Amino acid sequence: MPGRPPDHQRPHRALIAMEAPLTTEGTTMADTQKTATLTLDGQTYDLPVYSPTAGPDVLDIRKLYGQANVFTYDPGFTSTAACESAITFIDGGEGVLLHRGYTIGDLAEKSHFLEVCYLLLYGELPTAAEMEKFETTVTHHTMVHEQMLKFFTGFRRDAHPMAIMVGVVGAMSAFYHDSIDISDAHQREVATIRLIAKMPTIAAMAYKYTIGQPFVYPRNNLDYASNFLNMCFSVPAEDYEVNPILSRAMDRIFTLHADHEQNASTSTVRLASSSGANPFACIAAGIACLWGPAHGGANQACLEMLREIGSVDRIPEFIARAKDKNDPFRLMGFGHRVYKNFDPRATVMKQSADEVLELLGVENNPTLQVAKELEKQALADPYFAEKKLFPNVDFYSGIILEAMGFPTSMFTPIFALSRTVGWISQWKEQIEDPGMKIGRPRQLYTGATERPYVNVEDR
Repeated sequence: MPGRPPDHQRPHRALIAMEAPLTTEGTTMADTQKTATLTLDGQTYDLPVYSPTAGPDVLDIRKLYGQANVFTYDPGFTSTAACESAITFIDGGEGVLLHRGYTIGDLAEKSHFLEVCYLLLYGELPTAAEMEKFETTVTHHTMVHEQMLKFFTGFRRDAHPMAIMVGVVGAMSAFYHDSIDISDAHQREVATIRLIAKMPTIAAMAYKYTIGQPFVYPRNNLDYASNFLNMCFSVPAEDYEVNPILSRAMDRIFTLHADHEQNASTSTVRLASSSGANPFACIAAGIACLWGPAHGGANQACLEMLREIGSVDRIPEFIARAKDKNDPFRLMGFGHRVYKNFDPRATVMKQSADEVLELLGVENNPTLQVAKELEKQALADPYFAEKKLFPNVDFYSGIILEAMGFPTSMFTPIFALSRTVGWISQWKEQIEDPGMKIGRPRQLYTGATERPYVNVEDR
């Protein structure tokens, strides 16, 4: 490649050998560690290897640059542990998702969203008294500063709800000055409660603004999910009663999206927070990252695919296209980048989807008719079973949100609302880590080497 430094083209020989476990003092990781010996250009370097409570061992390369003057190369950080965390664990091969050691299936079936919030934030399931206090605290912080209502009118009427959420959440630091000092544990706690409590209100306001309806204030006599549905679908002209089946389905959507380890948006929040940015700015950064179609837009893409299929009788055609490796078409909502077996969240979400569709019906909605038949045919097809391309959480959540009456533009804002507690939990964990350092990824530079500047008249 022209301009590439000559040293980049020179081959290096590097060998890594694992050695026996030894005991290390003063580490926050596992007490026992192994070492790996890296041999590079005739020199050897001993690198610690930590064994986590679950998952693969981790090779510690923090001192490698200083010792050997080399970086590691890992685009996308798919093989790099950028942090130490005790919040969420994923085993994609086995289809396992744990929050603080509890399976997502148990939490979705037996718990509810605010209890999961408490678990993620504080590490343990709450007692009855702790749960009541936490729910009361969140409930009484759901209203937003009244001046923030005027902030919404600065957006065009056809602004995407995610654009509004990025702006409004980032602007919270201008309205809540008493909770932006990250060195103050009390202020961190206040910011945490405010974000969890006010995010449904902000998301609902973004929705109401884009459809031209008046804002609906939160109500303290409703639970978290019911309150959100009421703020989205009630109008001053008539009463609105939240159906408990829909409320439960909404709560499960929140729960199943609450946290998902070190994904792109969570890593964005951690990277932003490593600079000392205030919590509202960090969460706004997470929302912006989640907005990307490769991250938070999967359920929207799934619904758009179902609309492209259009009718039940065209499903065989699209299934055949999905099997054709020469056809770029892919079935959205099937399979998962992380889960190579099955998505553990999908089982619970399917149950909710079945309950919601039974309640609301699919007779007058061709998109939902296609979804139900596509699920049936794909699950019965050996091709998808062999490749483990099962419907994932995005497939079912899109069906539920469509049936409830949400436009696809609201799918990602609802995802952001759900994921806020995960972002905040990860943010708190990082801020409270005495070993936190500002994020500074390195690069494999392939540009021009130093060259002289030539005046414009001489070029």
